[in-house]
Amino acid sequence: MIFTKLILAHLLGDFILQPNSWVADKENRKLKSKYLYLHVLIHTVLTFIFLWDIQLWWVAALVGVSHFIIDACKLTFQKIKTKKRWFFIDQVLHVSVILGIAFYFKEFDFKILENPDFLKVLMAVLFLTTPSSIIIKILLSSWTPVAEAQNNIQTESLTSAGKYIGILERLLVFIFILVNHWEGVGFMVAAKSVFRFSDLAQAKQRKLTEYVLVGTLLSFGMAVLIGILIK
Repeated sequence: MIFTKLILAHLLGDFILQPNSWVADKENRKLKSKYLYLHVLIHTVLTFIFLWDIQLWWVAALVGVSHFIIDACKLTFQKIKTKKRWFFIDQVLHVSVILGIAFYFKEFDFKILENPDFLKVLMAVLFLTTPSSIIIKILLSSWTPVAEAQNNIQTESLTSAGKYIGILERLLVFIFILVNHWEGVGFMVAAKSVFRFSDLAQAKQRKLTEYVLVGTLLSFGMAVLIGILIK
């Protein structure tokens, strides 16, 4: 598959064959950095090698030119505070080019959107992200711990870490259920109990512990229920 070959070339060129010193030089010198052009050349050559078809030379050229334009825009417009954002924008654009090439060769189509099973799984995955977080937050709103406990927990936690932990755990539970590995759900519960509730027990905040426990059970229960319904 052309898509697989292009992704392999991208992973090698953008991550494995790009030293940190090249990245630093590009960020400092931007379009004047020789490593930008060497990086693009490596991408182009890797693409041609993986395709190994002289008639597809234009694909390698397209990947190289698009890679240069995307990287040049990233280096020109990114700031220190937006480096993380631009990293993901950069990768999404590169993969979009590869997807566009794959669509041109009809390796993918939109018929999957007519598959009811795919749409059900997609709906479940979307529901288990932000919508579920909002529902759980509303259900627990009347039991929100006192301000003192909240302040103590916030100073020792990453920003919005609880939200993303909840989303990841629901998605993992959902996947375990779809592939008929219920033991994975038990592992998730045990792992979270060890790392989370031991800390809360040491803090001797009974209300906060109960609050987190109810939230965790709601989160896991919601994922299990959605998994069963989809199956």
